Amino acid sequence: MECCYSFKQSSPYPSSFILNLQGSSSSIVGKLSRHSPCLLSSPLSKPFLQINDRLQYQKKSTFFTWKTYRGPVVAETGRQGWDFGRFIKTLYFFNGPPSPAKFFELLVGRLSSQSSSEPKSAMDSSGIVLVVGATGGVGKRIVDILRKKGQQVRVLVRNEEKARKMLGSDIDLIVGDITKESTLVPEYFKGVKKVFNAASVIVGPKEGDTPERAKYSQGIKFFEPEIKGDSPEMVEYVGMENLINAVKGSVGLRGGKLLFGCEDNSFKDLPWGALDDVVMGGVSESNFQIDTNGGENGGPTGIFRGVVSTANNGGFTSIRTRNFSTPEDLSAYDGLELCLKGDGRRYKLIVRTSSDWDTVGYTASFDTVEGWQSIRLPFSSLRPIFRARTVSDAPPFDQSNIVSLQLMFSKFEYDGKLNPTFVEGPFQLPLSSIRAYINDPITPRFVHVSSAGVTRPDRPGLDLSKQPPAVRLNKELGFILTFKLKGEDLIRESGMPYAIVRPCALTEEPAGADLIFDQGDNITGKISREEVARICVAAAESPYACDKTFEVKSVIPFSEPFTVDPENPPPEKDYNEYFKTLKDGITGKEYLERSPVPV
Repeated sequence: MECCYSFKQSSPYPSSFILNLQGSSSSIVGKLSRHSPCLLSSPLSKPFLQINDRLQYQKKSTFFTWKTYRGPVVAETGRQGWDFGRFIKTLYFFNGPPSPAKFFELLVGRLSSQSSSEPKSAMDSSGIVLVVGATGGVGKRIVDILRKKGQQVRVLVRNEEKARKMLGSDIDLIVGDITKESTLVPEYFKGVKKVFNAASVIVGPKEGDTPERAKYSQGIKFFEPEIKGDSPEMVEYVGMENLINAVKGSVGLRGGKLLFGCEDNSFKDLPWGALDDVVMGGVSESNFQIDTNGGENGGPTGIFRGVVSTANNGGFTSIRTRNFSTPEDLSAYDGLELCLKGDGRRYKLIVRTSSDWDTVGYTASFDTVEGWQSIRLPFSSLRPIFRARTVSDAPPFDQSNIVSLQLMFSKFEYDGKLNPTFVEGPFQLPLSSIRAYINDPITPRFVHVSSAGVTRPDRPGLDLSKQPPAVRLNKELGFILTFKLKGEDLIRESGMPYAIVRPCALTEEPAGADLIFDQGDNITGKISREEVARICVAAAESPYACDKTFEVKSVIPFSEPFTVDPENPPPEKDYNEYFKTLKDGITGKEYLERSPVPV
């Protein structure tokens, strides 16, 4: 194939190329601005994207023949050579071996100033709140509170007709069963930021209930219970595992999501390649290598190193990933954190949300100091840049569709400004990790309604005669509390920010009574379902409730009904005052091997 090319050198990013197709062959027709190409000798010992191909220059024409050529290429006096072979290999690395048609599309369509700079519109980033078990006594109240607060609510239910009748025909719902993993389609959970799980195994009276569900309203204290439907193991344990797996990627992990680096004794790499100013005729050159012992604590790290030159109006080096095979959904997170060993220079991180080669890159510059450091770049700080120019009408950054990453050292900032720390010559930037992070203070992303008493069936020395029916009948009820505790443990081990609420016996009484919060699984009593729903919604907004497990009951004894005067309702509670008293790591399991605590 014979190629001719035209090259303009007017910006620090790839310029337009013009193709001239002649018959069955593809030629790139062009001319050089103020210089002719010649071979660049590599300043790196193992240059990435360096090949041995040469270009034959026909002095009296503007045509070049793309073929292997062992002789040097003549250059104008005072100009450094441009390695067209490395340019071609750069394109091959990021785009694959192109057919003539694909090559045409790449050099004209992708590197033109036309619509390739238009990324897809961003999804709604306000966040969806998912309620599981939304037709139950607590779940339906959580839905009502969230909707009154203006939250975007979605419910996961097994019976669509029942849900629409109870919650309204306009409710955003998905039909699935947590006990059946295949029904939890990943698409259902895109955009979900928080989860309330009020799903529970169904316990009912053996002889049945009244049409008004009077026995249900009073709790199992007053009837002989049995399990209705799926077993506690399937609902409380298997169902919990399925639900966690379905939502974990959407709601996020407290420790963030690793994109590149070492975690749990394994190294997660990315398909990095060099993308230097060779694409605009420059001669700078870089590479990226893994040093197995170069990290801050002697572990593995990547090293971005190179030699940057302003010859031929160049002045940047970078490493960029190939487009990810599956875009990264980072909608649960607030930014990217880089752990690196700085050198006092300013670098750029570029994040792309389009698979196009030459398109808007959402960019943040960051300054480094000497030594190892962590640098957080909030997604809100990224600015849309196309060929070193701010794109004022670019769509909002879509953090649910991260397609590629790029790390750059450049003479150029944005809109004609220059990097004040730029120095020509060699540089080296060790990069040990890139991780998506959640802003502090972290609040619960997964709020679960469990039950008081879950640790008591196996507690040594406990007087069961003084315990609620569920504790006394744990075995007869399919080990209901045992599996509830196992489900709780799955949440605590998941890495998601959580709150586990353990109510005592649930009633249909109104909210408003004074409350007792406790930890260690020792209290008995009753509490309103409405109150539990309010506590759950408040817990999701409080950093004091994050990663806490606690029990709650009303101060009103079982023997006394609680009512509220509509003309003089009780004041709204500040649940944070209760959450502030909670401590980390107390679940009641710590007492299982000790002497029992008096109840």
